[in-house]
Amino acid sequence: MSNTFRALSALLAYPTDDLRQAIADIGSILVDDGLVGARERADLWPLLAELRNDDLYELQERYVGLFDRSRTLTLNLFEHVHGESRDRGQAMVDLAALYERGGLTMTANELPDYLPLLLEYASTRPLAEARQLLADIAPIVAALRERLSERRSAYAGIFAALLAIAGDAGTEPAELAEPADIDADWAEDPVAFGPEAAPGCSSDRTISRIRAARRDARAEETNHV
Repeated sequence: MSNTFRALSALLAYPTDDLRQAIADIGSILVDDGLVGARERADLWPLLAELRNDDLYELQERYVGLFDRSRTLTLNLFEHVHGESRDRGQAMVDLAALYERGGLTMTANELPDYLPLLLEYASTRPLAEARQLLADIAPIVAALRERLSERRSAYAGIFAALLAIAGDAGTEPAELAEPADIDADWAEDPVAFGPEAAPGCSSDRTISRIRAARRDARAEETNHV
């Protein structure tokens, strides 16, 4: 069980004030857990700095432009390989069943293949199992890292860290589905920013657990003094 997966899940969530306030704890977890190497942490610090210092509405607009209004960067992983086919539906049913067996309760508006949710599940599993879970999706993660790097997005650091944890830093990117003109279709959708616009995923739950983990760690340190 590792809080690093929760930290990375939180970093992939829609930016909110709660996330900004948790950045110091997230940085401490990435260092203390030791799962993310020094090189990958160095690639993550620019993202942590952006989330801590940039204007919140600009952060939200940037996030939506990357992950919500561009299907080529969607965080719903199976969409990249199955599109809207029935294969994706069955894959999500299987993944939801895996979560249920592992004791993770999903909310009604969560999709099983949403990467932050998968990382939250990984945080509850033994490390070897969590790494295998990441290895299974490594080609998709590698492709998303490549696309984000091409856009010079600091979010690419998260995907590089996930590949390193999985032991697949050199994984060849998958040939992802390229939905014809889908991004153009979405471009006209109205977008609202602010707390009320936050997607209904598990980010609040994840951030609360991160803070609790850091409180427990600090209490343990105090008890050993």
